[in-house]
Amino acid sequence: MLLAVTVLAGCAWQSGTNGRVPHSVYQHERFQADETFSRLFDAGVGETCEAARRALLSQGYVITASRADAISGSKRFQPEGEVHMEISFTVVCVPEGSSGRLSTAYVSAQQDRYVIKKVANNTSVGVGALGSISVPLSASEESLVKVGSETIPAGQFYDRYFALMARLLADLREGGE
Repeated sequence: MLLAVTVLAGCAWQSGTNGRVPHSVYQHERFQADETFSRLFDAGVGETCEAARRALLSQGYVITASRADAISGSKRFQPEGEVHMEISFTVVCVPEGSSGRLSTAYVSAQQDRYVIKKVANNTSVGVGALGSISVPLSASEESLVKVGSETIPAGQFYDRYFALMARLLADLREGGE
């Protein structure tokens, strides 16, 4: 009897909500070489990260942190009335080989989704022996609340960014020679 109760409890625990077994996100990670968040550039770390910085700036991103080997930036969008989006970029440039003439740019972008949440203002009024009374006012405050966040998957988004980096890197070289 105890064994039957234990098995049934285990089944109920695993079923979660709606009768489905919850899956961990990490199980979908492929770790395969055909989808990477990096590109090899025929330039040193400083030049590669400068091209990365200029690529972000040219598209309206605000640089939030900048070092010789790493750049962070973000850009905000409002695709719908009460929906706001933010894309945050992180680029890390790493030297390849012993000569320092090659480097790899590792890029990851995260998309956050926000909605406007309206919160009514309540005012508390103290009334002597009765204590305090909360009175709702007609005014309300609005605030952005994050409702979703995801890393943008490898693909065309990054391909376009790396192509722009390569073009800007070529422009930097032409201007420097």
